[in-house]
Amino acid sequence: MEAIKEALTFDDVLLLPRFSKVLPSNTDISLNLTKKIKLKTPFLSSAMDTVTESAMAIAMAKSGGIGIIHRNLGIKKQSQEVEKVKKQNLFVGAAIGTGSEDLNRVQSLVGNGVDLIVIDTAHGHSEKVLKILSKIRKKNLKIPICVGNIATGEAALKLYNFGANIIKVGIGPGSICTTRMVAGIGVPQITAIMDVSKILKGKNVKIISDGGIKFSGDLAKAIAAGADAIMMGSIFAGTHESPGKKFKVKNKFYKKYRGMGSIGAMSAGSSNRYFQKNHKDKSKFVPEGVEGRVEYKGHVSKIIYQLKGGLQSSMGYIGAQKLADIKKNAQFVKITKAGFYESMVHSVEMVESTLNYKL
Repeated sequence: MEAIKEALTFDDVLLLPRFSKVLPSNTDISLNLTKKIKLKTPFLSSAMDTVTESAMAIAMAKSGGIGIIHRNLGIKKQSQEVEKVKKQNLFVGAAIGTGSEDLNRVQSLVGNGVDLIVIDTAHGHSEKVLKILSKIRKKNLKIPICVGNIATGEAALKLYNFGANIIKVGIGPGSICTTRMVAGIGVPQITAIMDVSKILKGKNVKIISDGGIKFSGDLAKAIAAGADAIMMGSIFAGTHESPGKKFKVKNKFYKKYRGMGSIGAMSAGSSNRYFQKNHKDKSKFVPEGVEGRVEYKGHVSKIIYQLKGGLQSSMGYIGAQKLADIKKNAQFVKITKAGFYESMVHSVEMVESTLNYKL
């Protein structure tokens, strides 16, 4: 075994302020995710059954991003959700797995106009993922393919060589994911992104950071590390557009939020994502996620507005007029635990939280 490597995540680093002539209001946060998919904001809503169906995808697209319809739906139902978005001439993606039925799912989704196929698994650096990717490519479908999730440069290079257009990075950083504790597997997100970015440098492939975003400041950190776009689940969960009804507990409204590795989600169809059989007996599952609730947040457009503002503020501090400039200009500084606590609100009792800062 090699010497143990240090790995860092969002809370371990800060971006150094740089000389700047850039005003946040004059920054450009648009992104060409593919030749066809041009986004005004580099944000994606995750393919989770408590985050993205057509309502979320429509709202994301209208706000400049793109939503990925989850795959805990029958092929017909998922395709219908895609169709609802395409009727409004908006970009939309959809997730598939690695099962025998997923080639039919791809055909149906493409037939309904989907703009992006996402091969969505817990371990993208696996034989089953490479096989389904190869099979889709052999059908010569003119559709960009995003593949994930991975956390190493070795995995990224393999997926690129097999034809992935976009690579999704993140094993275990999500708020409802327990993979790192249950399986002991993962790489802290900043290091994972940097390792992937380093090995893919100069190649025609995009990188998505998936998971671990808690504050808008994490967005610029992810891009500085090498990501082109950011996928989020918990940030968008609990909004008006997320699936499910809101419910009341002690005078507060909530909505359900669960990991796709939770027992509930696996029972509903996502067990394939974790390479487990779809057992009728729930005790046979080995979950890698939890189920919970998040406070109701209102319309997702308000969240996206704050995310955009936070990202643009970061760009102003480091003199980045466009997203690519973040990678050029950014310098990280590693901080201590004391530095992290100093970064948070301290020595005061908050009487009212803001939309972009909640503990």
